[in-house]
Amino acid sequence: MNKTTWAAVDDYIVDALFDADPVLEAVMAANHDQGLPAIDVSPAQGKLLSLLVRIRGAKRVLEVGTLGGYSTIWMARALPADGKIVTLELDPHHASVARSNFERSGVSERVELRVGPALQSLSALGAENAAPFDLIFIDADKPNNPNYLAWAMRLSRPGTVIVCDNVIREGAVLDEDGHDANVEGARAAFSFIGGDKRLDGTAIQMVGAKGYDGFAIAIVE
Repeated sequence: MNKTTWAAVDDYIVDALFDADPVLEAVMAANHDQGLPAIDVSPAQGKLLSLLVRIRGAKRVLEVGTLGGYSTIWMARALPADGKIVTLELDPHHASVARSNFERSGVSERVELRVGPALQSLSALGAENAAPFDLIFIDADKPNNPNYLAWAMRLSRPGTVIVCDNVIREGAVLDEDGHDANVEGARAAFSFIGGDKRLDGTAIQMVGAKGYDGFAIAIVE
């Protein structure tokens, strides 16, 4: 098995289970045309996030790392009419592209986009005594995973679902002695989730169009 097969299976999943979605295709095209890095979640992963929002019955979602808003749109579409997703993006250009994508997909009223360093935005949410979130998706700079998870705990309540992306790193998460900051961030996510007795979690290895990686998923008890 190789990446070509994994990508072909991803295509099969989409063809077999998803309706055609010209809007999301246009979102991905806009991201490419605007020079955004091709690090969005895959369609199958986006659908998983959407289903998690629905399974949880979430009304309030927090996303750390917007990029062009592809994953944001998947989750926003799954929210009820009175739901809201707060998404945090560092790069003003990425944020501008995301806003256009939210308008294109008709979810702008459900999305609050905050621009700036995520830790500052999270601190601001804490200072505002923001209501707890029902689902939190962390997909930003990996070295800050433990800081983002710490804030996720502050902004959650029992029953909150926390999802952390890119925690397998092509299997490099096994490297205890490596010096790759992203791998160290992935290992730190495992250490945080495994070491906090308020969290009950697991991780799912994934192969597909995005290569070999995975999600860590935990629930606040």
